[in-house]
Parts: sequence; structure tokens; C-alpha cells
Amino acid sequence: MRTRVGIVGAGPAGLVLSLLLAERGIDSVVVEARGREEIERTMRAGVLEQGTVELLTDLGVGARALAEGARHEGVELRFDRRGHRIDFTGLTGRAVWLYPQHEVLKDLIAARLAAGADIRFGARDVALHDVTSDEPVISFTGADGAAVRLRCDVVAGCDGSAGVSRRTVPDGERTDYFRAYPFGWFGILAEAPRSSPELVYAHSERGFALISTRTPDVQRMYFQCAPDERPQDWSDDRIWAELNARVAGEDGFTLNEGRIVDKSVIAMRSYVCEPMRHGRLFLAGDAAHVVPPTGAKGLNLAVADVVVLARALERFFATGDTGSLEAYGPAAARRVWRAQHFSWWMTSMLHRDPDGSPFDLKRQLGELELVAGSTASATHLAEAYTGWPVER
Repeated sequence: MRTRVGIVGAGPAGLVLSLLLAERGIDSVVVEARGREEIERTMRAGVLEQGTVELLTDLGVGARALAEGARHEGVELRFDRRGHRIDFTGLTGRAVWLYPQHEVLKDLIAARLAAGADIRFGARDVALHDVTSDEPVISFTGADGAAVRLRCDVVAGCDGSAGVSRRTVPDGERTDYFRAYPFGWFGILAEAPRSSPELVYAHSERGFALISTRTPDVQRMYFQCAPDERPQDWSDDRIWAELNARVAGEDGFTLNEGRIVDKSVIAMRSYVCEPMRHGRLFLAGDAAHVVPPTGAKGLNLAVADVVVLARALERFFATGDTGSLEAYGPAAARRVWRAQHFSWWMTSMLHRDPDGSPFDLKRQLGELELVAGSTASATHLAEAYTGWPVER
């Protein structure tokens, strides 16, 4: 087989890249280890920046996000037992949409298959070869058991932090920037009505909590926990008591409780791989970087990466100039590091350090007061949370 761009991974980065390339008349093949059904039923939260929604809409795959997603024009910061609203739209004229990632993937997969795209679901034994040559190869065993060698001009590694793409870059050819946080997130899905019209980020002496939503009848909530916490050790009553203790305040705010249908613990880490290019292999999305979920940047960064990559590939195939390929990594990394800073800042401001002192607690409260009470500080949060513009 032969294609111009071989894309490893049918997540947000890989599928949006496939769509952007098709718009530019550049053929691609997507190779994905999971089956379509597995991708579409793996439930993951999704906060879409305004630029992401605008891009999806321009590409013809944003209608459901606009119709079924929840537009949020602000968030509430709760600290010192009081709520403080950050007005995104009033401060920046922008908003975010709550629309789960698996629904985004359903929309992208349906659109690409309807357009005749070649997506190889259920691929096994995926490996990359000759990525520093002018004709890299993706080898894999197809879902039908046939061995395939896909020759490409370029390979886009969009297969996540555990995929083959990042591992193909030799240790001596890359620098791994990594930070592990000394806490995790205990997450639940609960069958209950919404407790708040917008997301609530809560700081308390007991630790952080996030009150989010999935649908009008299913809610997603998190609280800070030890990274090795075992979900099975927590009863529903204990979970609700902990969550309510962390959001309690002078206004009497309490959560709408219901049956908890899922419990899990999420690791908190930051990671960046540099460079994001090795020969004709280009890393994008979680294959290149991971952010803690506090800033809601993961999916949005993946989309921003491939917008930059698609522009670079368009220039390369039009002119043969490899300068655009060399510029991809540094251009994408500028946004990545801005997002890393924002995600770290939100995380460090809202979470209790297990080894923190009373000084650290008071410093956090002072910082939160500054964000809630200063137009300039609130605008900084609003601009970063709703997302910096994405230029196609």
C-alpha cells in the first residue's frame, strides 16, 4: 500500500488531521489498534474550547456539539466557603462547550467514513520503520489477519502516551520533560440532576473538588485523593459526604445526590516530548504531551497540534520544501508550554499539597482572592480556559 500521510491512531488528533488533509486534497490512511465500537463507547469527559468548536463547525462536524453540548460562559471558584464566578463571556467574549470526547469521536468517524476515508480499525502488531528516510513504513496486521506494509511520505504519530509512535523515537534523540503530582483525582459518574449550571472548582482545607456534568441526568464529579487510593474502599455515602464537605459554604450549597455508577482514580501528571519530530515522524496529541485535567486542555491541544501539522504538510507537498516540516515542532510547542503552565497553575492553586504548610494554604487563598477580585487576573484565567485562537 502507498499513501502520502500514514496516521497512527484514530483519536481526536488523528481523525481531525485526516479531515484537515482531505480538505487540502492530501490522501491519508489511519491505522488504529482499537475497534470502532470500543472507541465510541469509551466515555471520557470533554471541555471544548471555543476555537475547537469553531474548527469542528468549519469542517462540517460541529453540528451535534452545538446542538447537544452545553455552552458554558463561566465557571465558579469556591474557596474560603464562598463562591466566586469567573465570567468568561463578559471578560473575553468567548465560551466553552461541555461535549464528551467520545461523542466528538463518533462525529469524526462518521464523517470520515461517509467521505470514503481509509481507517483500519483493529490493527495489531503496529510498528514503524525507516522513519528517518524519505519513505517511512507502517507495518501491521489488519483485522482480517492480513499483513500490511503501508509506505508513506510522512507518518503522524497520534496514538497517545502508550502508543508505538513515541517509543519509535530513540531515547538519545528526545528529551522527556515529566512531572508527577503527589495526588490523584477520584472520579465518579452519578445518576443525578445537575448541582450547578456551570462547573465548580472548589478549594478547601480537605482538598480540591470539581463538580462537572455529563448530561442533564448524569453528573461527573472529582475530588483530590492519594494517587494510590482504591475506589472499592469508598462507599457511596462516604463519597457524597466527602464531596459535600469540600463544596460546603456560607450559601448552603449542597450537591444533588444519586446512584454512583462508576468510580475511578486518575493519575495527575505533566509530560512533554521534545522534539515533536524525528525524521519523517511527527508526534501530536498525547503522543507528544500530557497535561493534568485541571485546565481541560488535553483534547484541545491535540486539535491545535494537527492544525499546525496540516499547514506544514500542505506547504511541503505543494513545494517540496522541508523547512515547513522542520518548523512544526517548535511552532506547536509554543502553545503546548503555554497550556502546560496554565494547567500547572490551576492545579497548584486549587489542590492541597500533602506536605504543604499553613503558609502554603494561606498563600493559595491569597492567590484565589486575587483571581476572583482582579479583572486582570480573572481575564488571564478566562482567556486561557476558553482557549487561544486557532489559526487554520
